[in-house]
Amino acid sequence: MNTEIDTTKSNIDQFDYRKSMKKTSNNNFLNTIIKVERYINRPLASLIVRAVFNTRVTPNGLTYFSFLLGITGAFFFSRGEYLYFVLGGAFAQLASIVDCADGMLARAKDMCSDFGSHLDLLLDRISDFFIMVGISAGCYFFFKNINLLLLGLFAAGLYQLQIHLYYLTNSYLQVKEKGQTGEARALLFMLLLIFSIANRLDIFLYGLLAQTVIVNVVRLIYFITLGKKKA
Repeated sequence: MNTEIDTTKSNIDQFDYRKSMKKTSNNNFLNTIIKVERYINRPLASLIVRAVFNTRVTPNGLTYFSFLLGITGAFFFSRGEYLYFVLGGAFAQLASIVDCADGMLARAKDMCSDFGSHLDLLLDRISDFFIMVGISAGCYFFFKNINLLLLGLFAAGLYQLQIHLYYLTNSYLQVKEKGQTGEARALLFMLLLIFSIANRLDIFLYGLLAQTVIVNVVRLIYFITLGKKKA
């Protein structure tokens, strides 16, 4: 009888990868074609979840840790030297992986909460902003070009606007799901790591600016179209 009880307890305390996966009906291009988050970040994040599953580490604890990693990455980017660019890219990517782990741990242990999901969104936005400001400052120091600083700060603002427009549109459509931008963020941080290693963060900023301008215009047109359809 003791053996049977121990086996049952073992099954309860065992990490279930399928249960930890995010369930979403969002079938946009990033979620169906690229899948950086699903095939790269989440398998790596599962290793973290397995390591802390039977400890006192909470999902919100991982959220705070991810935020700390992101802020550290922003600091490295701001130093304006190649080695620090690589470190910044590595810390940003690690923050992205841990950002997956918090949600996976919450789902696996049935600890999901509205506060946790909103805390994740809030700290992600703050972390993203500081990372982009850090990149902008670092590019200014490295390339000695004030235009890169101004361009980067503008792109950072447009990126935040892009996220807000996305969730405002979802609010208008009464979409209940959260965290749909995870795949896009995972791709962004993977590209950031690649451009950091290639020492071409200037190109990353140019690309980010172009992407955010296009997406914000498209989202605005889409929202206005929604209003006309309901009129």
